[in-house]
Amino acid sequence: MTDLRGTHQHMTEALTTDASTEEATDKGPPLHVGPNARKAVFIIAMLLCITPAMSPPLALLLGLVLSVTIGDPFAEFNHKATGWLLKASVVGLGFGMSLQHAIAAGKDGLVFTIFSITITLLAGWILAKRLKVDGISAFLISSGTAICGGSAIAAVSPIVRADRNQMSVALGTVFILNSVALLVFPLLGHLLNMSQHEFGMWCAIAIHDTSSVVGAGAAYGNEALQVATTVKLERALWIIPLSLITALVMKGGGKVKIPWFIGLFIAAMVVSSYFPQYGQLYGWLELAAKRGLTLTLFLIGASLTLATMRAVGVKPMVLGIILWILISVMSLVAILWVG
Repeated sequence: MTDLRGTHQHMTEALTTDASTEEATDKGPPLHVGPNARKAVFIIAMLLCITPAMSPPLALLLGLVLSVTIGDPFAEFNHKATGWLLKASVVGLGFGMSLQHAIAAGKDGLVFTIFSITITLLAGWILAKRLKVDGISAFLISSGTAICGGSAIAAVSPIVRADRNQMSVALGTVFILNSVALLVFPLLGHLLNMSQHEFGMWCAIAIHDTSSVVGAGAAYGNEALQVATTVKLERALWIIPLSLITALVMKGGGKVKIPWFIGLFIAAMVVSSYFPQYGQLYGWLELAAKRGLTLTLFLIGASLTLATMRAVGVKPMVLGIILWILISVMSLVAILWVG
């Protein structure tokens, strides 16, 4: 969230170096389709994603399938466009949300946020020693799990002077689990008979990236979408104190980036709440934002390649999975049974 435009770009650059040797002998996607045909398939799929027929989880799955089977013909463009499209979509969603409800949701999620971030970072440090995962990679994975996925990793990487391999391992781990979460969480929510508010809160705490949090919330319902988006954006602001503390403790380099676009999201809620006479316009903006989000998730799915999965390795993935299960179960118990 700190730099959503750069998150997927960071990932692409990190993975490119590590996968370069493999690509020399890689046969590519299993289906050999001509470049023009691949472009036509992707364009049709993107157009389908901006129609009501396509849900966010299905869009992500479609992108994954096309990426693995025929490859992404617009990879360079997609990585650049995804961050901007996600930012614009999140801001647009603000026009469909009540400021009063957002404040209430933010208050409800504040305690969960502080507690879960602290526990996740501490557990990551302990588990990394047991699994013998290098300290920087473990810290990046823990930060991504605790706050907001790839954006948190991109924010603290220059501060701890992470190299390309460490970035690719952390980003790949979080990215894969983030994609799984979008597909699995709505199913679990219905299985557990969670309310809209409960599911939105759970998504915001337990799913890594904003894109999948918002996508899962949208798939579950409008109230879940509002709660998930608000709490996740509040959670993303914790990148700032995490970056500052990291810089002090580890004496690293780099700059602390501030997610300014969250201010635009808040401004959109203020405008829609205090100038309700333009409700029809807000409705169109919210609809466009939801369609943009679905397209964003398709592009994110299309960027998950076999090189990404190969770059991760077993131990970092195990660390990421354990942390993800920990924060998911812990937050679920707190939401459903503690209150």
